[in-house]
Amino acid sequence: MVSIHRCSFCGGQVSPGTGIMFVRNDGSILRFCSSKCFKYYRMGRDPKKLPWTSSYMGRQRR
Repeated sequence: MVSIHRCSFCGGQVSPGTGIMFVRNDGSILRFCSSKCFKYYRMGRDPKKLPWTSSYMGRQRR
């Protein structure tokens, strides 16, 4: 069965065969929908302060 994952940064959908999968040294898996989300994560940005993310101001976008 094909599973659709959520982006670890913005909360968007990650379709099968797309996006970036990042595995930390402790074995946890982070999935990103685009290189934009991955780069913002690596820079240490807070997704709650970015208006295009679903966690901005407590708003939930599905």
